[in-house]
Amino acid sequence: MPFDSSLLPLAQAQSGGTREIVDNLARTPLSQVVTFVVILTVIRVVIYPFIRNRKSGPITTVGRGLNEMLDAFIYAGVFVFMLIRPFGVQAFLIPSGSMWPALYVNDFIVANKAVYRYSDPKVNDIVVFRPPATAQVEPGQLDADGQMKVDFIKRCIGTPGDVIEVKKGVLYRNGQPVDETYKAYSECTDESRQAECQQFRMLTADEKSHLTMTSFKLIKYKDKVIPLNYDDSDANSPSPQRQYSEREQPYHVAAPFEIPDPDEERRAEALPAVAVPKGMYLMMGDNRNNSYDGRGWGLVPREQIIGRAEFVWWPLSRIHRTR
Repeated sequence: MPFDSSLLPLAQAQSGGTREIVDNLARTPLSQVVTFVVILTVIRVVIYPFIRNRKSGPITTVGRGLNEMLDAFIYAGVFVFMLIRPFGVQAFLIPSGSMWPALYVNDFIVANKAVYRYSDPKVNDIVVFRPPATAQVEPGQLDADGQMKVDFIKRCIGTPGDVIEVKKGVLYRNGQPVDETYKAYSECTDESRQAECQQFRMLTADEKSHLTMTSFKLIKYKDKVIPLNYDDSDANSPSPQRQYSEREQPYHVAAPFEIPDPDEERRAEALPAVAVPKGMYLMMGDNRNNSYDGRGWGLVPREQIIGRAEFVWWPLSRIHRTR
């Protein structure tokens, strides 16, 4: 998918004024929706006797209009928030560039929650899910029980039984190289917002050649299946060495998976790749050098998967099916 940088400012301008409203509405807790519906129902019950037997007139007209409006809100609350959202579809906001160029920052997507009620995620599905606690990067992302309370969206790269490896940037599934037409290597062009970049450009072939192309596999380490990132210098190091570009971070692994001892790093690197365990899934971002994903924080349990992204519906200039 070619990248047209002229679309990003337009997308941001269109979504900027509605982003918080739509996102907050889509995430309204069910308890608040129930309270809202109950209050409107009480109001409707109270005013109905006053308009039921009254003759036509301004007050009756206003009362009946209010009654119909309350009905519409009540039905919408029940239908959309109590039936469609929990079991059908839900809107989600894209907060980062990890899936660029398939998805831009501030895109609104519709996720199909029903599809995974009768089937399992498949390779290449773009999936909305709740990541493990090891994915935390900011304070406030964990709930009182120490679990993540934010949703991520990535591409499903490995399903149960798949042996996934990345060898110097090339993905292998069950020993066969994969042609990842969706994969991108990019650079942030929004110099004022490096921490939460919203604009990217594709790296040229020459620029890409100066990146440290790291490798990845799942290994069984100390009786646990963990992600291992490695290159010619180190493996799951707390401070991975840059081989070429001084501006890059070759890889980033969650603290529980770091291996601080160099000798232990090499022993871990020598371990064979293992398959994605039963009931687990491996997710990666398309924007491969600008995505903190399953390579760093591990696997996603089946029960934490919410839905499959179907299409971008806002901004209008970005409407398209996701794939």
